[in-house]
Amino acid sequence: MLLAQLSDIHAAPDNDNLSRLACALTWLDTLQPDVLVLTGDLVDDGWLAGYQAIAKLLDSKPWPVFILPGNADCHEMMRAVWNDQPWSDTGAMHFVKEISGMRLIGLDTTVNGAAAGSVLEHLSWLEKHLAADTTLPAILFLHHHIFKSGIPALDNIMCSGHRELERLLKNAPRPLVAITGGHVHRPMMSNVAGIPAFICGSICPANPLWLGGESVPPVYDPPSLMIHRFTDGKLVSHHVSVSASTVPDEYITTLK
Repeated sequence: MLLAQLSDIHAAPDNDNLSRLACALTWLDTLQPDVLVLTGDLVDDGWLAGYQAIAKLLDSKPWPVFILPGNADCHEMMRAVWNDQPWSDTGAMHFVKEISGMRLIGLDTTVNGAAAGSVLEHLSWLEKHLAADTTLPAILFLHHHIFKSGIPALDNIMCSGHRELERLLKNAPRPLVAITGGHVHRPMMSNVAGIPAFICGSICPANPLWLGGESVPPVYDPPSLMIHRFTDGKLVSHHVSVSASTVPDEYITTLK
C-alpha cells in the first residue's frame, strides 16, 4: 500500500500555489500511489475558482483522492465541488474508507470561524469507528496538529481535546498504525499514545522553525508532501520535497 499525503495548498489569486501543487502532482506521477489524501487548507478566502482548479488537477490523476477540510476552507464550497466524496452527512466532513487492505479514517477538526481546531465534539464518532468489527490496519488523518510543534504561534491554534483523544486512543481495541495531519506548514514527527504521529509539510511556502527565540531562522523549504508505505504489517513514512521552480507544460492549460 502506497499512500500519498498533501496538505496546506492555500491557493489564492495572488499566489502561485496552484503551480506548486502541479509540481507535486507531477512528482507523484512517477510514483503512482494507490491513494492520495489531502489534509486541508486547500484555498484561502473562499476562492471557488481555486477549488475548481484543484479538482481539475486531481481529476486528471488515476488514483482515488480523499479530502479533509482545514480551518481556511469553506465546507459548503467543498461539498459543491466534490459531491462524490465519502463525507459524513452531518456538518462535520469526516470519512472512513477501506482501500488496498487499509482503513483510512478522516476526522474533521475544524471549528467554524476559528483558526484552532477541536476533536472534543467528535470523540464519540471516532470511538465508534475505532471499535468497528475489522482487523484492517488504520491510519487517522486530520488537519490540525495534536502534539506541540514548539512554534508558539501555531501551538496557540492547535487542536484542543488532544489529551482526551490520547486517552481514547490508549483504550482503543486496536492501535492505529499512524496519525497524520498538517496545519503547521513544516514537516515534523512525534508520538501520541505510543502511535507514530506526523505533521505533513505544506505545498504553500513553509513557516520558519521559530521556537520562540530572539531570532527567526530563514526559510528555504520547497513544497513538501508525505509518502506512507505500508507493507508486511509495517509502516515507513517519508517526507519528500519537490521543486517549485518550473511547472510542466502539460499543466499550463489546466491551470488557466
